[in-house]
Amino acid sequence: MNFLCPFFIAFSFIFLSELGDKTQLLVLSFSSKLKAYSILLGVALGSFFSHGIAIIFGSALGSLNEPFIQSTLKIITYLTFIFFGIIILINKNSKNEDTNDTKLAKKLSNLRIGFIFIIAITIAIGEFGDKTFLAALGLGIDYPNYKIQLILGAISGMVISDWIAIILGKFLTTKIPTATIDTISGLLFILFGILGFVI
Repeated sequence: MNFLCPFFIAFSFIFLSELGDKTQLLVLSFSSKLKAYSILLGVALGSFFSHGIAIIFGSALGSLNEPFIQSTLKIITYLTFIFFGIIILINKNSKNEDTNDTKLAKKLSNLRIGFIFIIAITIAIGEFGDKTFLAALGLGIDYPNYKIQLILGAISGMVISDWIAIILGKFLTTKIPTATIDTISGLLFILFGILGFVI
């Protein structure tokens, strides 16, 4: 149970954070050119580096034995969740589909390296400072003794979320407005932030 709880928390948090994120737009742009397993392998590699670094860094901070520092870090983390949620809600209508990640992917695709590595590099760079990166950092602070479980959960959350984007993405984007997905995502971030203070 000690293994499964942090794994499923990380999986759920990253999965929900990834819904409607720019990484899914990137995955959708590749879905017509590449096989699903190639895209998902790239997603797994990219998220291993980005979320792995965030979780390890967060775990190092969370392992500090100073109660004041731990309390301060948790307050900052939960306030940042709420802040990100508000920003997502404010900016939900001003999304540009040609994101920096997509532009980077187009530039990298001209190089003589495999598409798996192109996707991995793009995701690793694009996720730094993103909401899922922040979520991984917060998880590392909250569960400093469960790095492996958190990393596996985060990678699984990213891969499943982007697999859904490949399978259902084009259908869902025509049926569910991006603004609605952003609203749900923003509200979830605010909810997680509030729950962090309450629980």
